[in-house]
Amino acid sequence: MTSAHPTLALHNGRILAGDGFRDDAAVLLHDGRIQAVVAAGDPRVAAAEARFDLDGGTLLPGFIDIQVNGGGGVLFNNDTSPEALATIARAHRRFGTTALLPTLISDTAEVMAAAIAATRRAIADGVPGILGIHLEGPYINPVRKGTHDASKLRLPDAHEIKVDTSLGNGVTLVTLAPELVPHADIRALVAGGAIVFAGHSAGSYADARAGIAAGIRGFTHLFNAMSQLVGREPGVVGAALEDQDTWLGIIADGVHVHPASLRVALAAKARGKVMLVTDAMPPVGSDEKSYLLNGEIVTDVDGVIRNSAGALAGSALDMATAVRNAVAWLGVDLAEASRMASLYPAQCLGLDDRLGRIAPGLQADLVLLDDALRVRHTWIAGEGEQA
Repeated sequence: MTSAHPTLALHNGRILAGDGFRDDAAVLLHDGRIQAVVAAGDPRVAAAEARFDLDGGTLLPGFIDIQVNGGGGVLFNNDTSPEALATIARAHRRFGTTALLPTLISDTAEVMAAAIAATRRAIADGVPGILGIHLEGPYINPVRKGTHDASKLRLPDAHEIKVDTSLGNGVTLVTLAPELVPHADIRALVAGGAIVFAGHSAGSYADARAGIAAGIRGFTHLFNAMSQLVGREPGVVGAALEDQDTWLGIIADGVHVHPASLRVALAAKARGKVMLVTDAMPPVGSDEKSYLLNGEIVTDVDGVIRNSAGALAGSALDMATAVRNAVAWLGVDLAEASRMASLYPAQCLGLDDRLGRIAPGLQADLVLLDDALRVRHTWIAGEGEQA
């Protein structure tokens, strides 16, 4: 008699399990979770009710992206519905991202509330891959706003902080400028359950350090939209690189940051504190190359997204490409690049007890790569899908 949730054996591949790769192992999945990592010849592999031949490919934990503005032709700011979130998540799944934080760029209080409500519903409805929400602004510095709409920028009040931390069934990440937001408000966001990152900041080194003391846990897209490291004033970048307990998100597309600067960040930071992010926009997973952002047309030209003034406006990066770039440019092997895209984000979000590793008991979120490190197949909670 076949069970309602048959055991699936993934075999004949190279598997990142524990501290390194194994060529002699198989992974057993059951009821949406990893049941066991066993030797290839273990009788449970042959006895499994279903088997999937990895065909010599590389099996990694599914990628986790904490900064996704859009995908599949959809920008979260322009469509704050659960259906939009499903479209975004589906688009990024093709590139190995099995979990993400849909990211809302600075917007009105009404749009923020609608985005949080949509995220809550998407999680409750089981939309695959939605972990929570990233509110990137609007509590940021106009001097470092990038393509954020200056008319939407403001400081939070007590009511907004309550709304910002109201998701309830997922992770909330808030990016803000520590030189502008009162430390009491940073502490209130943290007390409400939010993870707070510094970003879009013109603050000084001292401002960043004070923000860390108030509860800031990391830095959004390091080097971009923040005060830089110079000799007499280390700036936000200097504080981020010096502090060994905070996290860094990096956009490894070769456009937002020079690879040499990313190598410096890796050298300075404690291992495990640097995460790959995409900052992706709607063109990822879509044939549409132009879209509206704050009423302005922005366009993907040869993989670089710019507004009409030529300024960068998010990215066309996907996580599989980010992993390939990390291996090619940053002096890390595939195992470490994979951890930068899976384990370290899971640890940052406090979800490493269920995501980010191929280990018994964890959710079966997995990605299969070919020899060129391109995605062939993904699993989310044990449900497989060809890329």
